[in-house]
Amino acid sequence: MVATHTHDATGATEATSDAITNAERQAPSRTLPPAKKLRVATASLAGCFGCHMSLLDIDERLIDLIELVDFDRTPITDIKHLGDCDLGIIEGGVANAENVEVLRGFRRHCRILVALGACAVNGGIPAMRNGFALSECLEEAFIDGIGLYNRGIPNDPELPLLLSQVHPIHEIVKVDYCLPGCPPSGDAIWAFLTALLQGRPIALSDKQLHYD
Repeated sequence: MVATHTHDATGATEATSDAITNAERQAPSRTLPPAKKLRVATASLAGCFGCHMSLLDIDERLIDLIELVDFDRTPITDIKHLGDCDLGIIEGGVANAENVEVLRGFRRHCRILVALGACAVNGGIPAMRNGFALSECLEEAFIDGIGLYNRGIPNDPELPLLLSQVHPIHEIVKVDYCLPGCPPSGDAIWAFLTALLQGRPIALSDKQLHYD
């Protein structure tokens, strides 16, 4: 969705400042409980959903994963409510007020929080707008761009407020693990998750983490 209240760049900056609190960034380190069927939640913030597609690319191993976990809120199951979970996985950067709210909720409810993919880890492609003023980006996208019809910046109050910059999730809350990649491969996600869920050391090869 495209954000609103875009006329108020100061408000966007204030929303960003309010989002980044030391208490959330410095939450205690989390560890998973002893072996049991664990509860997992996932969310996609500002990104392309490619990391969730890579999760599905573990193919038949999804059956094995289901033996290890129960899914809570996730686009894979379309469950909207977030309960207390052992593991939360976040794809995408933080670009608007709704992203901040979702991310804070995951940090409150998840024992361990994982940044999955480049956008969650360092802002990724959405953060390319950080070199420009928010107003410039919106004018180019909705007013000055080639081939546009019905030119005008959306200002529906139902749309979330855009932040002045896109943030990696560790700038908003404490993150326990990062798995980079654009997107990470299905094999890397499988190796990471099974090691974490089974309490084994996480050791991924350079080949599993390379960028093409």
